[in-house]
Amino acid sequence: MTSQPTGLVAILRGVTPDEAVAVAEAIFDAGFDAVEVPYNSPDPLESIRRIRAAGPADRRVGAGTVLSPDDVRRAADAGASLIVSPNTRPDVVAETVRLGLESYPGAATPTEAFTALDAGARAIKLFPSSAVGIDGMRAWASVLPAGTALVPVGGVAAGNLADWAHAGAAGAGLGTSLYGPGDTPDVVGTRAAEIVRIWSAATA
Repeated sequence: MTSQPTGLVAILRGVTPDEAVAVAEAIFDAGFDAVEVPYNSPDPLESIRRIRAAGPADRRVGAGTVLSPDDVRRAADAGASLIVSPNTRPDVVAETVRLGLESYPGAATPTEAFTALDAGARAIKLFPSSAVGIDGMRAWASVLPAGTALVPVGGVAAGNLADWAHAGAAGAGLGTSLYGPGDTPDVVGTRAAEIVRIWSAATA
C-alpha cells in the first residue's frame, strides 16, 4: 500500500454485496484511499455495511449517486463516511456536513461549484470531467477558494490520469476503467495498482 494518501476513489457501480468486500480489499491494498458504492448498484447499503465491517474504522467508504437528504441519512446509517453526488443540491451537502461526513457534490459549472461550497462542501466532483476538461479545471481553480479539492470523475482512466494530476487535481474517481460487474478481485487489484503507480509518479 502507498504510504501517502492518493485521493483516488474507486467507483464500484454494479457491485453486489457478496463480492463487495473482496473487490474493495483488493483496491485498498493497491493504495486507493476510498471506495464508493453507487445507489444504483444491487443492494448498495448492504455492500457499504460489509465493506465498513471488514476494515478499520477510519477506512473511507462512500455512497454514490446520492440524490436526497434521506439518501444521505440512510448511507450514514450503513457506515458511509463520504457522500458523492452527480449534481449540486445544497440540502444534500448541508445534511452531509451536519452528519460530519465528507461531501463530494457533482458540478459541471463554476456556479454549481460555488453553490456547493456555500452549502458547506470543501471538495467538488467535476462531473462529467470529460466535459469540463483539464483547461476548465484550471480556470475553476483560479477563482475558487484556495484549498478547494477538485476531483475529476467521468472519463478518467489510466491513459489520462497523469494529465489531470499534473493540472492540479486533488484526486480522481475511476469507474468503468477500474471495475465492471463480475470483474474478479485479482483483475481489479492489478488495474488499481497500475492506476496508483501512474498517480504517484505524476504527483511525486
